[in-house]
Amino acid sequence: MLEETLIFVQIIFIDIVMAADNAIIIGMVAANFAPKSRKQIIMWGVFAAFIFRVIFAFSATFLFQFAFIKLIGGALLLWIVNELRQDLFTIKKIKSPTKQSKEPSFMSGVYKVLIADITLSFDNVIGVVAASKEYIGLMFFGLFLSVVLIGTLATYLANYIKNYKWIGYLGLIVILIVAIQLIIGGLSDLNILEINESFKRFF
Repeated sequence: MLEETLIFVQIIFIDIVMAADNAIIIGMVAANFAPKSRKQIIMWGVFAAFIFRVIFAFSATFLFQFAFIKLIGGALLLWIVNELRQDLFTIKKIKSPTKQSKEPSFMSGVYKVLIADITLSFDNVIGVVAASKEYIGLMFFGLFLSVVLIGTLATYLANYIKNYKWIGYLGLIVILIVAIQLIIGGLSDLNILEINESFKRFF
């Protein structure tokens, strides 16, 4: 019982930390759209996050064998950072339903969200699966909780980024740090780069 309780607490903390990155990206992408499209982007993001997390949960052991997964994920996040940076510079507030405002295409928003979900779901699943050990019920609880957190945080962030652009720039920095961590971690796994033991936990 004590072990299960400790695992339960670990999973909650893992989800809070890792779901935040995913939510920041979805929120930033959604912030560039009108309220109706914004809700649809977030819905796509949350649904995809759940699907990818389930897929990765069942294939985590197999995927662990490939160090280049982190490199690909980091590169994709760098691409997302550049795309979101451009969106932030061209963002325009939508003042009324009758006034037309320029915004990115809906499908481009969906693509960005899906790429982010694929990249960040993997890390989240690694953490949850590793923490849950052989407790399948706790593993699924962790996956479900992460999706709930993503949906809640993404909606909150999307509304605030629309009005407070500095939050968007802060989000870009967070995503950039995650991308760099993934790339350095991948290079370390491939023995191309050496990381001091004290800092390995960050990659």
